[in-house]
Amino acid sequence: MKKIVTACIFIVLMSLGASSQDKIIAVVSIEGNDRTRTNFLKRLAFVKEGAILDSVRIASDVRRFKLLPAVASADYKINNLGDGEFEIIYTIVENFAIIPGLNISNAPNGDFAFRTSIFDFNFLGRNQIIGGFYSRNVFDSFGVYWEAPNLLTRKLGIGLNYQNNVLLEPVFFDNDATVNYKFNTRAVEIKMQYEHNFHNRFELGLNISAQEYDFDNGDEPLEAPLSLGIDTVAVIGEYEYNGINIDYQYQSGFRSILSYNVLLGSNGDNDLLRNAFIGRNDFEYFKRVGERGNWANRLSVAYASNSTTPFAALIVDNQLNIRGVGNSVDRGSAAVVFNTEYRYTLYEKGWFVLQSNVFVDTGIWQDPGGNLGDLVSASNNRVYPGGGIRFIHKRIFNAVFRLDYGIGLGDNATSGIVFGIGQYF
Repeated sequence: MKKIVTACIFIVLMSLGASSQDKIIAVVSIEGNDRTRTNFLKRLAFVKEGAILDSVRIASDVRRFKLLPAVASADYKINNLGDGEFEIIYTIVENFAIIPGLNISNAPNGDFAFRTSIFDFNFLGRNQIIGGFYSRNVFDSFGVYWEAPNLLTRKLGIGLNYQNNVLLEPVFFDNDATVNYKFNTRAVEIKMQYEHNFHNRFELGLNISAQEYDFDNGDEPLEAPLSLGIDTVAVIGEYEYNGINIDYQYQSGFRSILSYNVLLGSNGDNDLLRNAFIGRNDFEYFKRVGERGNWANRLSVAYASNSTTPFAALIVDNQLNIRGVGNSVDRGSAAVVFNTEYRYTLYEKGWFVLQSNVFVDTGIWQDPGGNLGDLVSASNNRVYPGGGIRFIHKRIFNAVFRLDYGIGLGDNATSGIVFGIGQYF
């Protein structure tokens, strides 16, 4: 009995001794944030006051802060307060997060086209996004957006947007006829956003839209309708796995973004516009090369189930997938596109970075009304190597002014300049 009591006392003393060795976080402080609210950053952080000191969780917080549009960089330090208590100080370098945007191109009829926008990516200092755009592509378009990813809880948020897009859209028919339509789509979208952790994010919502096509000009073959329209309700969703590490203009790691649109119902009997399913997955891989190099890759796989209509959902375009190919030059119901580029920092001083890049954009499409065999047809393949330049402001979110020139290879290939704001991918 005496031995049992002695053993119990020894176990209790050992437990007390182990507890006394725990390093407790007594204070969590955040410095350097001006516009971003401290209580919002603390709400996002895994590390809380009273928790046991854990370097892995601290590093996770630093990475989480770096993923915020309002944060250019983040770091931490640990102060020993004595008696087993510690202070964690997160140091934030903020981005300027009110960002104008501008894209310039040619409309399908050769007219000058542009899109201008302004967005606040840190609205109310709480990582909310608010803003809108106006564009002119023969006709006038506009849209307004609001997203609050952390509105309801630390992980749950909401997004709303309304768009009224009016474009001159080319549609390609079997006899090589091209018809330009005035395309008008008015859409309201609401979605829930859930961030399981900083690696995994989900979105689920509804899109209610009215779409109209009206003949504008072109070859007007017999099978081309003069006008058609449809009202739809669709489920939209997105899943993102994000394993990207960001250090100002440099990125490393892997990201996958799956987006889909599933038609629930429609008001209209026009099969030319009805798509039951549209899905796309972008796989991105980035690798640091030496001190100044960055290798960037994107593989996009897309499919639309309504494959028999010339009004196919997937578009070949300068700004979307192939630099130098032109604006809305073709359509397809399935596509595989690969973009690879090497970025190199030519000059860096203070907030300014001058970066060059060389790239190869290549893609292949399934023709409307075709089959998946089109994806291995050489006639549907496009290869565009090229190069460009980047002017980067390190302290303004996504302030990358890019200028690329793509050169097509093969018969009837085109070439051209592509201008935009933000990295191409």
